[in-house]
Amino acid sequence: MQIRSSNPVLKRAVRSGRAGYGQSHQAPYGQGGPYQQGYQQPYGQPGYPQPGYPQPGYGPQGYAQPGQAPYGQAPYGQAPYGQPGYGAASAADRLTIDDVVVRSAITLGMVILTAVPTYLITVSPNPLGMGLAFLGAIGGLILGLVISFRQSTNPALILVYAALEGLFVGGLSGILELSLAASSGSAIGSLVTQAVFATLITAGAVLAVYKFRIIRVTNTFVKVVTAAALGLLVLLLVNLVAALFIPGGLGLREPSLLGLGISLIAVTLAAAMLMIEFRGIEDALNMGLPRKFSWQLAFGLTVTLVWLYIEIIRMIWIIRSLFSE
Repeated sequence: MQIRSSNPVLKRAVRSGRAGYGQSHQAPYGQGGPYQQGYQQPYGQPGYPQPGYPQPGYGPQGYAQPGQAPYGQAPYGQAPYGQPGYGAASAADRLTIDDVVVRSAITLGMVILTAVPTYLITVSPNPLGMGLAFLGAIGGLILGLVISFRQSTNPALILVYAALEGLFVGGLSGILELSLAASSGSAIGSLVTQAVFATLITAGAVLAVYKFRIIRVTNTFVKVVTAAALGLLVLLLVNLVAALFIPGGLGLREPSLLGLGISLIAVTLAAAMLMIEFRGIEDALNMGLPRKFSWQLAFGLTVTLVWLYIEIIRMIWIIRSLFSE
């Protein structure tokens, strides 16, 4: 039986044979301890004797067939099942938490590197900022879909995606900042500062909730959160299309009580998706995947953190806009 995971990249790694045959595996989150398929005894492991079949440690040693290695030994010229050389990552190439942290820091650093100048251009004010935000939104969406469907671990593609996301984040932050300053007379920079600190605090709280198992990320949790996120996405797309014909669309992203409610739901779902990303990282470490998958994990973490920031800054913008009226 294979380790089950909600991350398609991890599923692909397991299907390619990275989990060894006849070895104990860690159970999926929310289930019992290590398990094996049925009651079958793996080759080369001591077990209870069976009539007519010699077992290691029970009676005489069984005879090997011509050209076949005895049970418990590797065939000539081949590596044992589950050992390096049969699809499993070697110890030197095995994924570590440091790999994920470093790649995530690099990817998020690229987001910041392009977001800051785009934000400064937008609040200057300069129409170029809105153009950069539009370029980042469209380019990031297309490249993000390519990386997701191809399950790419290419560092260049992921870093280009991060740069495009930075353009979108910086441009959107500047647009909301100017809008709030015009309606309430607030100082430029106050909105972004609040959003950055709120995002860091939320991400830290989510990590603590996951680490101490206050909320368990089971397979049911993953399915419910994913379905809810897809439903919200469809609703926002309908609102976007309606905005082409009606000012403000359905009012889901406007400074109103309805808009505030949608933002609260979006922030909650983004935080829940962040917990799912943490589970994906933990699963990948337990499986001993190759180090290259750290880029895919960093990509997922970056996507979720950017989404969390965008929803938080919009929620703060709505709250401050409502109280300024």
